[in-house]
Amino acid sequence: MNLPNKLTVLRIALIPVFVAFLMINTIPHNYFWAMLVFVVASLTDLFDGKIARKYDLVTDFGKLMDPLADKMLVTSAIVLFLYLGLANPIAVIIILARDMMINSMRLIAASDKGKVLAAGFFGKLKTASQMTGIITVMVLKEVAVLGFIPFIAENADLISNIIMWVISILTLASGIDYMVKYRKYIQTK
Repeated sequence: MNLPNKLTVLRIALIPVFVAFLMINTIPHNYFWAMLVFVVASLTDLFDGKIARKYDLVTDFGKLMDPLADKMLVTSAIVLFLYLGLANPIAVIIILARDMMINSMRLIAASDKGKVLAAGFFGKLKTASQMTGIITVMVLKEVAVLGFIPFIAENADLISNIIMWVISILTLASGIDYMVKYRKYIQTK
């Protein structure tokens, strides 16, 4: 297994650590620790792709598992945000439905045509916006817990929900782009 693939596997391995920090609110500054783990996991996404392209280490495993690892990380965060009241259920459904549709298209292409559909520009932009938004929500919650900015302390949950709506709209737009781009893999004859 090459280095980019190891980084992808590391991202998956960090998910339970992230979840534990986010869920165990008896840990002092749990949002900070969860955010730190999430940032490290997100950075593995940045580096695995750069390393794979720079050193010609792109593999089918990486093309398939890299976006799946991203989805697992992001899905963990948004489901927990839903549980914690930081995301609207409809926004979460939009994000999850888009991911299920795109994963289904990837499976069809892989099983039917033997083709691995790599993430495109809009998919990468979507992932970056999701990860940035998720990090921002955790920073807001940590600032709210500290209480030194009253506006944020009073409105952190509302601001978090707005961020999640923005993410869901960008996610939906990237899904539409992906479906249009790869429609040949789902069209019937």
